[in-house]
Formats: sequence, structure tokens, C-alpha cells
Amino acid sequence: MCGGVGSKMWPESRSSSPKQFLPLIGDKSLFELNWEALRIKFSPEDIFLQTNALQAEIAKKQVPEILPENVFIEPEMRNQGPATGFAAAFLIKKGFGDEAFILVQPDVTRKPENKFIEMIEMMGGLAESKGEYLTGGIVPKEIVRGVDYLVKGDLVKEENGVKIFRVADYIDRSEEDKIKQYLGSDKLLIHANHTTMTPNNLMEMYKKYRMDWYEPLMKIIGGGDIVTEYAKMPKGAIEEVTKELYKKGEAMVAELPFEWIDFGTWESVVNYQLSVDNYQLRGMEIEAKNNYVRSKKYTALIGVENLVVIETDDALLICKKEMTGKVGEVVDKLKAENKVELL
Repeated sequence: MCGGVGSKMWPESRSSSPKQFLPLIGDKSLFELNWEALRIKFSPEDIFLQTNALQAEIAKKQVPEILPENVFIEPEMRNQGPATGFAAAFLIKKGFGDEAFILVQPDVTRKPENKFIEMIEMMGGLAESKGEYLTGGIVPKEIVRGVDYLVKGDLVKEENGVKIFRVADYIDRSEEDKIKQYLGSDKLLIHANHTTMTPNNLMEMYKKYRMDWYEPLMKIIGGGDIVTEYAKMPKGAIEEVTKELYKKGEAMVAELPFEWIDFGTWESVVNYQLSVDNYQLRGMEIEAKNNYVRSKKYTALIGVENLVVIETDDALLICKKEMTGKVGEVVDKLKAENKVELL
């Protein structure tokens, strides 16, 4: 599933070169790395790409073995709720309504990849045998703001170090007092996507909780006009539906058995590069430290600390490392000023 631009990774991430297609941590893009991980187990026939028309062309250039008939083009961006339903609708049209699918986010890395594959197989088996919704979660070391949380219930299955639990409760990101109550209890998980379900069961879930998504999707399955019907679905997150399942104990969560690194800001890239010890400044530092530079030019830094410097042919970003989360505001201002050549 890819379609976003990743505005917090400007100026490298643009509408014509989104972050998932950039070589952020080596010579290969995040998209290529995720494709290779899936190919450990699955053939190209088993892997589907859902995106917009522009990104579909970029993806096919990076991974030529993508099958054209396995590419689902979204007419427009309408957030994850409608997008997930769109994926399910097309899988049903292709005859895979009772086979579990997992949504793979391509702008993250998962190490080791074999644990990712083992988790996929376990989640898929449970989604088919129990007819339920599954997602992923990460044990937090501290409070992470801006994310939602799940509370682990009974252990459903454990195999090869992969553990899947019944969800006992859902905690919205705004409920900080409740989050603190569970922190350190071995019951709390950060909600980390990895939606898994059969397409038919997902459609039944939408029918129960979101008829305004279900009805247009059923018309698409029945051969209705895709552009017209997709536009009818209100934008929204899939959590608007799944949180009802979480609260009722009608969903499961896999505790991710691998390192999950979300490259959402330049700070996350910097931290990863420094942790694997493969970053070297092309230049020099004098009375300077902890700086990160991506530039083709030889760079000299004097008397500065914790700076991120990102240079492209037409733009230059200079930012304190801890403030890279605000880079998206630059993109917002460029949009307001109609500087389309920089977007």
C-alpha cells in the first residue's frame, strides 16, 4: 500500500519521488527492500500493489517483476479506511475473497525478514480459521505520543517466537493517564498496523460499522464506476471501525517479532544511520558534532551540533535534528505560496 508523499522528508521526498522510493539507507529504496523481504516466501503472483497512477509507474521501474494485473490504482486519496476496503474489493473481484491478505507499509524496515514472513503466515492462518481481524503491536519502552495503544489479553497462539494475543482494550492517544497505568505492565502495545483479514470478512465488518463505505465498495465489486463510487466514501481511518472490535475483544494483535523502524522524519533516518555505523560525513567538522549531511558537495561544519542538512538540486534544508518533525510545515507553506516546482 503506497500513495503518500512523506512531506516530513522534504526536500528529497516529492510528489514525483516519494520517500518509499528513495534510497534512504543504502542503494535500494524502502519499497525495493520490502519487496525483496516478501519474495523470501511469496511469488509475484501473490503480491499486489495499491497506489496512484504516478507511483505505480515508479514502482514498476524499480521492481520490473511487478505484475500489471496485480496493480490496483486508487482514483484519489481517501485515507486508510476506504483504501483498505478498495483493496478488499479488488481481491474479491479476483476470486480471493476467502484468502487472508496483509497490508504491508512500504516506508518502514523489518529486521530480520524471516520473522516478518513467519508472522504473516501465522496471522493469515488465524484470520482464515477464526474469521477475525488482526493487527500488529510493539512493546513501548516509554510513552510515544501521537500513536494509539492496544492492551494484550489472552495468548491465542505462539510459534517460533511469534506471539498473537486477543485484544483486551483499545486506548486512544489522547488517554495519557490510561496509557501510564499500563506502561511497564507487559500488557501495553503501540498499535503498529499490519492489518490482516479475509476480504469477505472485512466487507462484513464495514457492513456492520460503516455502511457509507460498504455500499460504494459493493457497487465497485458489482462492476460500478470506480471513480464515481470511490468518491462517495467519506475519508477516514480504519481505526474508526476496528476500535469497536478492539473494545469488544473481537480482534487479535501480533506482538511484532522483528525490529520495526518507521522512517517518518529525517531524525529517524539519522538515528538509524548512526546506529548501524555506516554514516560518514563527506567533509569535515571543526568543533562540531552529531551532524548529518546529505549533499553531493564537500561540506565543512564549524561550531554546530545536531544539525540535519539535506541538499537537492533545487532546495536546501537546514534543521535541528529534534525539529525535523516540523518539516511538513515547510511543504504546507510551499503549497500556500503555490510553489509547485518545489513540491
